[in-house]
Amino acid sequence: MKKTASIPKAYAGAVQRSDTCEFAQLLGMAVTAIEDGRVRVAMPTEGMRNAHGTTHGGAIFAVADHAFGIAANMEGIDQIAISANIRYFSVPAGETLEAVAYMVSETEKTSVYAVDVYSGDRLVATFEGVGFKIGGTAKRE
Repeated sequence: MKKTASIPKAYAGAVQRSDTCEFAQLLGMAVTAIEDGRVRVAMPTEGMRNAHGTTHGGAIFAVADHAFGIAANMEGIDQIAISANIRYFSVPAGETLEAVAYMVSETEKTSVYAVDVYSGDRLVATFEGVGFKIGGTAKRE
């Protein structure tokens, strides 16, 4: 998966961590952009079909969850997911899914992120993740 040049240097550490994640590598996920508080992650759909011949819902969830995780941790405060919810709207039509994650709200201990998953211009699913700030800080480079 090709990466774009729109990843600010301040987020290089977060992208590095996501790029070396075994699960993300297994599924071919890649951060393609971080801009305006949004994280974009792309994933090919080849080999991810369900019994109906369409992209498996678990694959759609996986790319949304991965984008959420990157967005929640890119500012250097370690967070883990405590809740996630997804709504499926349409069947993916393309060869790639793109998840776009952004913060909705946060408190001292929690955060809420929304993720929109697209197949081309088609909205496939929306995801909401709640993060819990576990303390410490992730290294930012």
